[in-house]
Amino acid sequence: MKFLIKILYLISKLPLRVLYIFSDIMFFLNYYIVGYRKDVITQNLKNSFPEKTDEEIKNIRKKFYLNFSDYLVETIKSFSISKTESRVRMQHINQELFHEAKAEGKNIILLAGHVFNWEWINALATVIPQDHCHPVYRKVNNSFWENQMKIVRNRFGNEALEAKEVILNIFRSKNNGSSAYMFVADQTPHFAHITYGLNFLNQRTPVFTGYDKLATRMDLVFIYCEMKKVKRGFYQVNYHRIYPDGEKFVEHEVIKKFHKLLENTLHKSPDNYLWSHRKWKYQDSIKNFDSENI
Repeated sequence: MKFLIKILYLISKLPLRVLYIFSDIMFFLNYYIVGYRKDVITQNLKNSFPEKTDEEIKNIRKKFYLNFSDYLVETIKSFSISKTESRVRMQHINQELFHEAKAEGKNIILLAGHVFNWEWINALATVIPQDHCHPVYRKVNNSFWENQMKIVRNRFGNEALEAKEVILNIFRSKNNGSSAYMFVADQTPHFAHITYGLNFLNQRTPVFTGYDKLATRMDLVFIYCEMKKVKRGFYQVNYHRIYPDGEKFVEHEVIKKFHKLLENTLHKSPDNYLWSHRKWKYQDSIKNFDSENI
């Protein structure tokens, strides 16, 4: 394993223009030969966009494979990408929101979806005034890979937190505007932990609710991260503050608003999302389904 990490690290030192040659090879193998999760991707797209023709679905699927291959090599690049290159390749729009939260003395909850390339948001820590940036990750079973991914997410001064410990950490920390927590918020809960679901992309969708508890119990700033692939190797993330309709968030309000914003993003760029994930396989396990449109 250590040898493999050394190899990956050396590969990550290659220029992205070289790594994209590997991406092109992976795309060819995945799309034309292996057909990686082709049925899952196709069904997810058809269910999510019933208004699109078979030809349109096919075109989105092909672009997805291209973006997915780029995502894989860009994730490897994360092992060694410099602060300077990261700032050039990932443009952060509406940074004033972070200064506003700092002035208000409120910690920040960042909500992103599995939109490529969410892994590169980590360098946000180098441009915002918050002293502590915490990428939130899911623990993996292999302790070696767990440690390696934590090392990657701790780059640029980040302090990564495992999902099971982050809620308690937020409740115990001072809410003074000095911390930002980065959630990939469209995670699918384990079927045993599914309690709430909503209608997202025309489907009954189980959703993670941990950050909703924070919204109703603490006065925090919630910000949606809208990812956009400008061109190969270059991204923009546009930050949008999520406000409650009333004085404070009510139960499930921030969940609905996040998924609505994410849905709008996906309608604009449907090929730039992780369609290979079996996101809807536990939809029959939803105990409390909200049938209202988001």
